[in-house]
Amino acid sequence: MKKILFVASEAVPFIKTGGLADVVGSLPKYLDKRYFDARVILPKYMCMKEEIRNSLEYIGDFYIDYAGSSKYVGVLKKEVEGVTFYFIDNEEYFGGPKPYGDWLYDIEKFIFFSQAALCALPFVDFRPDLIHCHDWQTGLVPVYLKDRFAGGDFFRGIKSVFTIHNLKFQGTWDVKTIQYFSGLSDYYFTPDKLEAFKDANLLKGGLVYADAITTVSKTYANEIQNPFYGEGLDGLLRARQNDLRGIVNGIDYNEFDPETDKLIYKNYNSKNFRKEKIKNKRALQKELGLPVDDNKFMLAVISRLTDQKGFDLVEYMMDQICEENVQLVVLGTGDDRYENMFRHYAWKYPDRVSANIYYSEEMSHKIYAAADAFLMPSLFEPCGLSQLMSLRYGTLPIVRETGGLCDTVESYNEFESKGTGFSFANYNAHEMLDRINFAKHIYYDKKREWNKMIDRAMAVDFSWKQSALEYQALYDWLIG
Repeated sequence: MKKILFVASEAVPFIKTGGLADVVGSLPKYLDKRYFDARVILPKYMCMKEEIRNSLEYIGDFYIDYAGSSKYVGVLKKEVEGVTFYFIDNEEYFGGPKPYGDWLYDIEKFIFFSQAALCALPFVDFRPDLIHCHDWQTGLVPVYLKDRFAGGDFFRGIKSVFTIHNLKFQGTWDVKTIQYFSGLSDYYFTPDKLEAFKDANLLKGGLVYADAITTVSKTYANEIQNPFYGEGLDGLLRARQNDLRGIVNGIDYNEFDPETDKLIYKNYNSKNFRKEKIKNKRALQKELGLPVDDNKFMLAVISRLTDQKGFDLVEYMMDQICEENVQLVVLGTGDDRYENMFRHYAWKYPDRVSANIYYSEEMSHKIYAAADAFLMPSLFEPCGLSQLMSLRYGTLPIVRETGGLCDTVESYNEFESKGTGFSFANYNAHEMLDRINFAKHIYYDKKREWNKMIDRAMAVDFSWKQSALEYQALYDWLIG
């Protein structure tokens, strides 16, 4: 039995701000229980739902020396679907209204979390063969395994994997501050280790010291070795390319299943979607106050409204996108600039645009089930989960060919009748508009082709089963 420990800053069903939580919450339960004992360790945030906090079982507590004083570390646990989750409790660090906030404070608290998580392992009597770290918050764990924890018998020989979910966020601050909190010697703060561009960089620590590096799609693994996507670390990633692999995220096919989903108006499957899917569209049109009309082309956007997601392209083409036979349904929050842009167009075209500037899991399911197509023109996209959900619900994605979008959406080929969506290559607003118009042309003029594409989209398998097999192969290779 191989023992795996996931160390991360968030995981469903406990706390979620993005795709990282889906991975850490889902992957452990899909690993083969006959060969792997996978457990997870997280911070115990006070902003978790109260019923979840109250359901955690207290194991014990101890103190560690941190930043010149003695700090309390409480350890709690809870089992969910056969996976044990441990929680590190310290209200001074994890007591705020949200998991992340002020950069400097975040750096201090996640360095504390990295140390406390490792110190808790002998305490709970779990010695992993491999520790799987996620994003900059846990970047120091591989460093500590090679440094202060390398001496004792307990930690000797533990391997580490580091997964990049988004290279843009790196946990950087000046060397003096990070050296003070981390307690690492000058040896570690050189350009070939934790220093990057005169600052200390926690993510870089993970990339330099982990035994293997993964990221969340094959294309993104190649892209980040180039300056445009590499965020200043492309040289290091090229140097470690033999240890770097891309494994696409999955989605939970039990939760996202149009046949059994309790959140959507009308259940359907790949056999009866031609008759049943449209009922979701009519119900959503009614709920959002749009004209109830089967012949409208419903285009959905469910996203954080930021530059990364390609909304500058959408902004540039908004009048052309919202022509009379289109209904654009938007759900999400983000930059004021884009929130207000969608509000403005909802005011300008009340019968064509529905701007829902909030986030709701229930509404997102309704939109995935109701829409005809799903727009995701990202500038960069490590993996992306929205396009996987839209494929699952037979809502055809229109995407830019980058990162995980490139790996998961096969572009429609009208001559061979292949493909599961539409894609464009260059980050260009006119190219995006051309693909939207092409999708509308197929929808209106070649309905049989459109339905065959929905058949193929609903048949592809991006469940966790496939990704879990690739992670298992990686763990076997490292542990030996």
